[in-house]
Amino acid sequence: MIAQEEKVIVFELNNEEYCIPVKFVKSIEKIQYITRVPKVEPFVKGVINLRGVVTPIIDLRLRFDFPELPFNEQTRIIIVSINEKEVGFIVDSANDVLDVEQSQIESAPEVVGEIERDYIKGVAKLDKRLLILLDLENILDPSYETNTNV
Repeated sequence: MIAQEEKVIVFELNNEEYCIPVKFVKSIEKIQYITRVPKVEPFVKGVINLRGVVTPIIDLRLRFDFPELPFNEQTRIIIVSINEKEVGFIVDSANDVLDVEQSQIESAPEVVGEIERDYIKGVAKLDKRLLILLDLENILDPSYETNTNV
């Protein structure tokens, strides 16, 4: 049986490595001027004009309830396209493009909280690295909230 491989973009967020399939990635951009949009969720930083296309920008640190950090030389915007939506994700840095075999991916661990697990498709084990594979559809779905009221 041939192992199914998928190319992924590896990026860093809050000192952890995450990945998303290359097939969804349109480009990786340096941080640029972001125009604020009123009355949006705090994790929506605003929009950019990327080669003539107005693209919404989501800060994944804020989306995942991580502390906000100032942008630096390593900060990147990963432009993804899913379900005919184009969105940019602000990440701490974009590191690698790797091949991941289906057999290297395990489902999200039970110890992860329910909300966070909705954003995770699985965990890829590559040698000594653990890469968290994100579920882009759920991250882009506004009905998934990181802050729940008890």
